[in-house]
Amino acid sequence: MTAVKRPRTSLVLLAATLALAALCTAPAGAEPRAADPLKEVLFVGNNWDGTADVVRSTGTFAKVGHINVIPDKVQRLTEIYLNPVRLAIYLAIQQGPGEGHDQYVDDMYTTPDGKSVVVSRPSFGDVVSLDLATGKVNWRYGVAGYRSDHMALSPDGRRVVVSASLANAAFVIDIQTGRQLGSFPTGDKPHENVFTEDGKYLWNMSIGEVQTNLDAPLWDWTKGDRHITVVDGATYRPIRTIDMRARLNAFGRSDLSNAVRPVAFSPDWSKLYFQVSFFNGFVEYSVATDTITRVKTLPENPATDPDRTTWPNDSRDHGLSMSPDGAKLCVAGTVDDYATVVDRTTLQEGPLIPASKPYWATLSGDGKSCIISESGANQITAIDFATGQKILSVPVGYHPQRVRLGHVAADWTGPATG
Repeated sequence: MTAVKRPRTSLVLLAATLALAALCTAPAGAEPRAADPLKEVLFVGNNWDGTADVVRSTGTFAKVGHINVIPDKVQRLTEIYLNPVRLAIYLAIQQGPGEGHDQYVDDMYTTPDGKSVVVSRPSFGDVVSLDLATGKVNWRYGVAGYRSDHMALSPDGRRVVVSASLANAAFVIDIQTGRQLGSFPTGDKPHENVFTEDGKYLWNMSIGEVQTNLDAPLWDWTKGDRHITVVDGATYRPIRTIDMRARLNAFGRSDLSNAVRPVAFSPDWSKLYFQVSFFNGFVEYSVATDTITRVKTLPENPATDPDRTTWPNDSRDHGLSMSPDGAKLCVAGTVDDYATVVDRTTLQEGPLIPASKPYWATLSGDGKSCIISESGANQITAIDFATGQKILSVPVGYHPQRVRLGHVAADWTGPATG
């Protein structure tokens, strides 16, 4: 009897079927798969001890995990001590803006996939990406001038911009690779950065020289060229500069500094609210008319030392956030040791919530609370936007400053290496 030959196409189909079956039963991670579920959290940067605490973004704000943001400390310090210029800058940062301490973590943002966190480290003059699973460095970007400061995350989550405060410039970095995408010149000592919601523009604020003791209003002109730089969000080319000096003078407040500190935009981006050096309050600026429209002075704490040279880095109030509906502003009164929620329509402040050197203000994940960092008490505190009352405090590390929303894997509890 003659054997019947199977068509070659049948063998091909059989092989394909077996391959598909193998793919479906392959070990997890062997082939591309759906993205892991993420959970929203708050990253709290503990500036003076080089760590970040990760807490829930709502509810109890309980701790989720803890990160060492300077796993390469020995290597970085070796490089610094072998370079006289870098050593001089490192020590100047320590004794100046660090108030006698190293500044190991300033700002933080997570990658869209929740696998890494990108951190600016002033004392090391760099930005690093840390793997959240292992705690190891993915990439490192050294900034010009050897001091990195505040950052901003683009709306698409793909880019971070960092202020290089000693180079009077800002640099845009690919968040996944650490590759520089662009840069632009700024005023003296660039500080805060904000992308507009659509990513079309990027605003950079410079604060000038904050380390001298020429802090009386008479000597304000010695603080340098302080202005806002607005750049194109795609090309990073400056398209406008705004010096608040003339605007403040026109409003009758020539006594106020033009060093713009933390800012908050209204939901429709028509108004900018900002804090300035030495002032217990904030300023309202109309973007459309290019004018100061209102100035709010907040209560003074009778116990506050009136000697401005004792205030940290020329700050008085340092921390400002706005409720998602634009109805309330949350203000951190850094030197006066309180935080308060202000009605945006009337500019009437609510209860003054005692706080120890509050240094930042941001939103909870649900937008119902203002989260302040109490750098003098090593804790964060949640304040209800609706009532202006304190909800709770959560202990964190040494001298918490920046607090940012981010995302991690749903089952993440910290790097495997601790």
